[in-house]
Amino acid sequence: MAAADLLSLSSSSSSSFVVLFSISIFHLLLLFVHSHSLNLTLTPINYDLYHSSDNLMEEIKDLVRRHPDKLTMDIMKGGNKGYGAEVPVVTYCKGKNENDERSKFRILLSFGQHGRELITAELALKILSILSEEQYLPSMDHATLNSTLDKLIIKVVPMENLNGRKLVEGGDLCERRNGRGVDLNRNWSVDWGEKEKDYNPYEENPGTAPFSEPETQIMRKLAISFDPHIWINVHSGMEALFMPYDHKNTTPDGLPLQRMKSLLEEVNHLHCQKHCMIGSGGGSVGYFAHGTATDFMYDIVRVPMAFTFEIYGDETASTKDCFKMFNPTDLSSYNRVLSDWSAAFFTIFKLAPHQLGDVHSKPSVLKMDKWVSIDEYLDGYLMERRNRYGKKMEVLELGMQEIRTYFRLFLLSSVLLMFMFCSRISKSKRPIVSAIPL
Repeated sequence: MAAADLLSLSSSSSSSFVVLFSISIFHLLLLFVHSHSLNLTLTPINYDLYHSSDNLMEEIKDLVRRHPDKLTMDIMKGGNKGYGAEVPVVTYCKGKNENDERSKFRILLSFGQHGRELITAELALKILSILSEEQYLPSMDHATLNSTLDKLIIKVVPMENLNGRKLVEGGDLCERRNGRGVDLNRNWSVDWGEKEKDYNPYEENPGTAPFSEPETQIMRKLAISFDPHIWINVHSGMEALFMPYDHKNTTPDGLPLQRMKSLLEEVNHLHCQKHCMIGSGGGSVGYFAHGTATDFMYDIVRVPMAFTFEIYGDETASTKDCFKMFNPTDLSSYNRVLSDWSAAFFTIFKLAPHQLGDVHSKPSVLKMDKWVSIDEYLDGYLMERRNRYGKKMEVLELGMQEIRTYFRLFLLSSVLLMFMFCSRISKSKRPIVSAIPL
C-alpha cells in the first residue's frame, strides 16, 4: 500500500473515531440529564404544617359554630354538564344584622382559586381565627381591632377550587385547574379566550365559554349580589400586590389609581419591607392573563378597589417541584407568611375605608355605573333560585338562551306599549276649538 493511501486511511480512521467519541459523549450527557431528572426529589405535602382540605373545612365549620354572633357559613353549589362544585362562603358581621349590611364597608376575599397553592387557604383560616378573636395580631390592641371591625362586613371564600385541591392531595402536586381541567382564573368574561404566543393549553385552559365552570358562576353571582368595595384574589408563586389590569399593560387612571396605589404602597412598606412588586398584573408579572377574576371585578362589577395578592414564592425550586415552589415547607417560613400577610389584611381593613372617603357610609343604591348586563343578572338570579330549590343546572342551561330572548322581548314590548299609551294620551289632550266664531 502506498504511503499516501496509508496517510488517507489513518486520517479517515481518526475522523471516524472523533465522530464516534462525540456521539458517545452526547449519549452520556443525555443519560446523565435523564437520570438526574428522574432522581429529582419532589417535595410532598407536609401535613405536619398543612391541613387537608377536609380537615381545614372542619376547622372552619367548628370556628363558625363557636362564634355564631360573628360568623355564618353557606355552601354554594353549582353544576354544569355532569360536573358539580361546592364553594364555601364565610361571612363576618358583628351582630349579623342583615338589614345593616348595605350600610357597612364590604370586602370580598377569595383564596385557593388554584389547587396547588395550599398556603392561601391556610391564610384564610388564620384571618377567620383573628376575626373570631380566638387569635390576635401582636401589633394591634383589642379596642382598635373592634373599632375597625365594627364598620365592616367581610365575606371569605377559603377554598374556591375544592375539586382541584382534591387532585393535588391525590398526588398531582402541580395541578392549578379545577376538577375538569379548566383554569378558573381564565374563565371570566373580560377579554376571555385570548391566547398569547406563550399560551400553555394545559396550564391556562379557559374553558369552552366565559363562566362555563360552576365555580366561576358561583363567584360571579356572589360578587354581583354582595357588591363589594374591595375584592382581593389571593395566590402564591411570588410576592406581589397587583391591581388591574391583567390582560394589558395598563392601570386605571386618575383617582382610582391613586387610591389603589396609595393603599398598596402602605401595605408594602408595613408588611413587605418594600420588596413586594406593585403594579398592574399584566405589566408586572411578565405575561398577560386573559379572562381573570380581578379584571371582571373591576370592569364589570365596578369594585372600587380590586387586587390580586401573591403571598409566597420560592424562586430556587424546580418548576417540577410545585409544592415547594408555591408553598413554604418549613415551620419558620410557614408561620412568617401567615403572620405577615394576616397583619397586611387587617391593615387593609383599617385603611381602605378612609382611602375611599365617605363612599362606604351610604347604603348601596342602583347607579348607572354599577349596572351589569341582562345576561349577568339573569345568570346570577337563576343560579340563586337553583341553589334555593335544588333544581338541576342542566335544566336551566337548556332554557337559558330562551329565557334571555323572552326577557328582551318583554322589555321591548313594554317600551312599545308605553310609547303607544303616551301617544294616545297626548292625542286626547288636543285643545277644544269653539264652533261659534268670535
